[in-house]
Amino acid sequence: MSTPIRVMLVDDQELFRAGVSVIIDAQPDMEVVGTAGDGVEAVRVATELEPDVVLMDIRMPEMDGVEATRQLFTPQRVSARSRPLRVVVLTTFNLDDRAATAIKHGASGFLLKDATPQMLTDAIRTVHAGNAVISPADLTLLMDGTFRERRPTPATFDRLTEKEREVFTAVARGLSNPEIAETAYISESTVKTHVGSILRKLELRDRVQIVVFAHEHSLT
Repeated sequence: MSTPIRVMLVDDQELFRAGVSVIIDAQPDMEVVGTAGDGVEAVRVATELEPDVVLMDIRMPEMDGVEATRQLFTPQRVSARSRPLRVVVLTTFNLDDRAATAIKHGASGFLLKDATPQMLTDAIRTVHAGNAVISPADLTLLMDGTFRERRPTPATFDRLTEKEREVFTAVARGLSNPEIAETAYISESTVKTHVGSILRKLELRDRVQIVVFAHEHSLT
């Protein structure tokens, strides 16, 4: 049996944490390994416990979820971890601009706090696998509203091959691997190879960050 997904819950409402804990611990492939009631505690506990996935509330006292997410993904903390970390932002409002900022800092997407238990557990599994929990259309809307001042394209982008740039554009548009394979006339395994190469060359964590990079540098 594979190791359960280690989940950490961050929310200032104890009742909400308790309810979500029951849902997660009822799953055979995941477990709650820690909780926190504010952003400061979240950074400390996540650094100590190294969970696989953090469910991060946006609005909290002491330090909000956006700043906590930023701190969790500083280069120093990322390099010090023994395992990858994924963050899902929990928000009350759809297309919250704070969620967009959290995604820019490293979150893998957002989930509304009134999501069903099935949606919640599916989201945990999705981000643990390295994918996003936000639709391409919603992510585009968020990014368009966040990056009002575009930044120049870094020199690292020039390291991409012609085919990698084609795949980069397709990922930035929200296409899945099967869709990219069909449009680029290559196999899905080749698409995965190109995506991995793009992530390494641009020093990005996942496909979500490719979308952020593309919008930030006007490459879509």
